[in-house]
Amino acid sequence: MDLATLMGLVLAVGAIGSAYLLDGGNPDAVFLTAPILIVVGGTLGATTITTSMRTVLQVPTFLRIAFFGTSHPHSETIERIVRLAEKARRDGILGLERMLKGIENPFFRKAVQLVVDGTEVTVLREILETEIAYIEERHRKGIAFFKKAGGFAPTMGILGTVLGLIHALGDTDDASRMAASIAAAFIATLWGVGLANLFFLPISDKLQMRHEEELAHLELILEGVIALQSGDTPRNVRTRLVSFVAPQHRLQEV
Repeated sequence: MDLATLMGLVLAVGAIGSAYLLDGGNPDAVFLTAPILIVVGGTLGATTITTSMRTVLQVPTFLRIAFFGTSHPHSETIERIVRLAEKARRDGILGLERMLKGIENPFFRKAVQLVVDGTEVTVLREILETEIAYIEERHRKGIAFFKKAGGFAPTMGILGTVLGLIHALGDTDDASRMAASIAAAFIATLWGVGLANLFFLPISDKLQMRHEEELAHLELILEGVIALQSGDTPRNVRTRLVSFVAPQHRLQEV
């Protein structure tokens, strides 16, 4: 579980909910079926129109990445690539084949396999850059889905409020009942704005952050295997890859 995502969500919802309760608010007045149905159903429906069913079915995967995704420490990858360079220097490129089973990252394993197969450096770079481009495209679909949902949700909330006001103003015989209906109408706006700013847009930004982290990790692997294929010494490989680590963290990480 990503603590930043969980803590941020709990803090935001908790602060707003606590303030509402401290002002004497009634939780039952907020959790109304009709406004929630309009906002959630309308938002998901409108967002689905803008994308494909394949992307919609991947929403649980996107949420898992946002809440349970892990970072990729550059130090571990650099050390592994340096060990591969040392192995290649002792036993040759073909000696790397025995180390493939220990590489869990599919992109990393594929890259090393291409090196073992003797793929030319230019072709190797082209293949891996194409792979990165397709990975980036898949990530952007998830980012766009939640960003669009964050745009639709407030509008659906306003739509729900308008529908509620139409219903409330259509019955003016009982003033107290009309006032209660008007108050209930604005619950839809609350849910629309709340879901957009506390869930959809933050999840989109979290996925963007995960995307940038993974992209940097893939670029690190790309440069590492290019160095392997070029026959660089382990020392030169390390020096080349350390540039991916921020200067203030280089002593701690590498």
